[in-house]
Amino acid sequence: MKRALPVLILSVAALVPVWRYEPSTGSAAADTVSTPATSSAGPAPGSAVATGATVSTEKGDVQVQVTFAGDRITAVRMLKQPHHPQTTAAVPELVAQTLTAQSADIDTVSGATLTSEGYKKSLQAAIDAKGA
Repeated sequence: MKRALPVLILSVAALVPVWRYEPSTGSAAADTVSTPATSSAGPAPGSAVATGATVSTEKGDVQVQVTFAGDRITAVRMLKQPHHPQTTAAVPELVAQTLTAQSADIDTVSGATLTSEGYKKSLQAAIDAKGA
């Protein structure tokens, strides 16, 4: 009887993450996530905007839009992203890394590997489109 209560408590504690888990639906959401530097009024005068290719992943489509001031990346906006909790948590980290690195040579975010890879491919496509 002394072991029954700890076993019950540990069993419930182990099941809580299972109950809270939200599986991916595999569909892309039209959610838009942008950096604080992005304004809804559009790009500032003298800046250029390039849109990356839509990259399909197992979790959903990924597409970015990049705002440039000269050769510097000033903002990154997600046009398409998978509707998944790990993606939502990873996007701000990916954008911050992009603004720091000023390139698509950034680290993959743990727990959102597929989204990170899609993000990097779309980002590189946007950078290449700006250079063309």
